[in-house]
Amino acid sequence: MSNPDNGVDHLFADEERTAAGEAKYRAGALRRRDANPDGSPSQDSQQIRFWSPPPANERRPAELPGMSAKPSVVSRRPEARSADRERLLTLCALRHGELGRIDGSLLARTAQTPEALDRWFAGQVIERSPKADKARNILEWALRDGAAIEEAEDFVGRQLAAAYAAGADVTTVLDPDYPANLRLVPDAPAFLFYRGQLDPADARSIAVVGTRQATPDGRARAARMARGLSDAGIVVVSGLARGIDTVAHTTALDGGRRTVAVIGNGIAGNTYPPENAFLADRIVDGGGAVISQFWPTDPTDQWRFPARNITMSGYTQGTLVVEAASTSGAKLQAQSARRHSRTVFLLRSLAATQAWARKMLTEARAEFSQPRQLDLTAPADQDLPLAVVEVGDVGDVIARVADAAAVQAAADMRLELAGAW
Repeated sequence: MSNPDNGVDHLFADEERTAAGEAKYRAGALRRRDANPDGSPSQDSQQIRFWSPPPANERRPAELPGMSAKPSVVSRRPEARSADRERLLTLCALRHGELGRIDGSLLARTAQTPEALDRWFAGQVIERSPKADKARNILEWALRDGAAIEEAEDFVGRQLAAAYAAGADVTTVLDPDYPANLRLVPDAPAFLFYRGQLDPADARSIAVVGTRQATPDGRARAARMARGLSDAGIVVVSGLARGIDTVAHTTALDGGRRTVAVIGNGIAGNTYPPENAFLADRIVDGGGAVISQFWPTDPTDQWRFPARNITMSGYTQGTLVVEAASTSGAKLQAQSARRHSRTVFLLRSLAATQAWARKMLTEARAEFSQPRQLDLTAPADQDLPLAVVEVGDVGDVIARVADAAAVQAAADMRLELAGAW
C-alpha cells in the first residue's frame, strides 16, 4: 500500500511527463467529440461547453448487468458520458473566494441528465432555494471569468489522477451505476469516488451502525445481525469506524459476503482509523467497495463524519442501530434515515437503555396514530411520519427490505422525471 503521508505530488508525475502532448491530445479529443467521421457536427457536440481530457490512465467503469437503458444517460457513447461526468465535476469544483462552492446535493438533484447539465452551463438553475440563489451567483461569476473554469478543470484533473493512482474510480448522478437508493434522496452527493466495485445488488442493503466504544454484548449483537442480514442476501453497509462498524464489516466478510464501507475522508488519503487499513483492503479484495463522497485528497475532518452518515443512510434501505449513546453519529444517522423515508431499526436492548431511542419510538408511534397529510413543499430537513421499528431479531429487519429490482425501478422513474424538466 502507498503511504499517503508522502503527499500526492508523486501521483502526477505521469501527467507532467505528458504535458508536452496535452494540447495536441485536447485538440484531437475535441475533434473526435465534436465531429462525425465525415467531418459534420455530431449530435453530442452541442452538449459540450467545457472539456478537458481525462488522465492518460483513466479507467472507465464497465456497464453493469441488469441496468435499464435510459436514452439520456446509458445509451450515450462512453466518451460522451466521460465528458459529461467531467463537466459535472467541474461545476462541483468551482470555488468562489467568498461564496465557496456550489452545493453538491443541489447539483445531484438538478443535473442528473446531460440536458440538465447543459442548462447549468447556460447559467440556468431551475430550483428556487437559498442554495440555488448562491449557486446562481457562483455560476454567473464563473461563466464571466474563464480562469475560474480552467482552475476548476485543473483541480478535477488532479483529483482524478490521485483517485486512479489509489486504485479508485468515480461515478456521478449522470452515470448508470450511480447507486439506486441514493438517487431517491434529496441530499445525495453529486459524485462518489470508490475502491472496489459498485453493484446493483447494493439497492438491497441495510446500514448496521453503532458506537465506537462497543461493549462485548453490543459486539455480539452486531455480529448476529450482520450475519443474519448477509445470509439473507442483504448487503451490510457501515462506516469503517472502530467498534460496531468493524464488527459488521468483519462478520459479513467472514461469511464470504459483500460489504460496503462509506468513509469520512478522501479515497486517496489515510485510512481512518489507521488500524482498519487492512479491513478496507479486505473489503475491496472480497468483492465489496469503499466509498467516499469527498474529493480524493480531502483530509479527515470531524465535520465530514455527519455528512458521511447522511450518505450512508441514503445508500441503504434502512439503518439498524445496535448500540449508541445520545451523542453518537449513529443517532444522527437514524435521524437522517427518517428524513430519507427510510426505516430506522432500533434493537430492543438499545431502546431499553437509551432515552433518545425510546423517544424516537414514542414519537414515531404518535405520528402513525395521528396521520396527517404530508406537505411536499416543506423543508427537506423536516421530520416526517415514517417508520421507526423496535426489533429483537434479524427477521424483523429482513421482512421490511425490498427487492433490489423494486428500488432500481423507483430510481429509474426518478431519473425519467428529472429528464422531463
